[in-house]
Amino acid sequence: MPVHNRRHSDVSLFHKVQMSTNIPAGFRPFKFNTGFLEYIGPLYGKWDGEKLTMGFRCEMRHCNPGGVAHGGMLATFADMFIPIAARMQSKADIGFAPTVNLTLDYLAPAPAGAWVEGTAEYLRSGKTLFFAHGLATADGVICLRASGIFKVTAPMGTVPNPETMFGDG
Repeated sequence: MPVHNRRHSDVSLFHKVQMSTNIPAGFRPFKFNTGFLEYIGPLYGKWDGEKLTMGFRCEMRHCNPGGVAHGGMLATFADMFIPIAARMQSKADIGFAPTVNLTLDYLAPAPAGAWVEGTAEYLRSGKTLFFAHGLATADGVICLRASGIFKVTAPMGTVPNPETMFGDG
């Protein structure tokens, strides 16, 4: 029986789920794992020269009692991958980009053990806000659609660079 179909009382069965540490080829660790990110990570990223894909392996600590990624975990993931990808893909120094609004549609479960990855598209920017949207998949199945509005803040002095944001060092 899949983990996400088990009854709430079957929590003891969660410990039998095999957790994989396999990370798909080309993904490198996100270098900024401080504060809240320390608890939800590690996150990984892959830059293909034009588009950023971010991902994580769904572990039991990311799950609700049903054995699937908690909606809060998926929301947090969207709140990370959408503005980071949008900043990198826009090739503009639009600052830190705090979230003004984030709208989510949960489309399918992301079960424990699944590789969850997200891609985003930068839509447009004004003087004070920029707009982006994205999709997340769990083992290739679309599980989340998200749209965000982010604040343009003081320039940081550089366009986000995958070499400084992702890697082993």
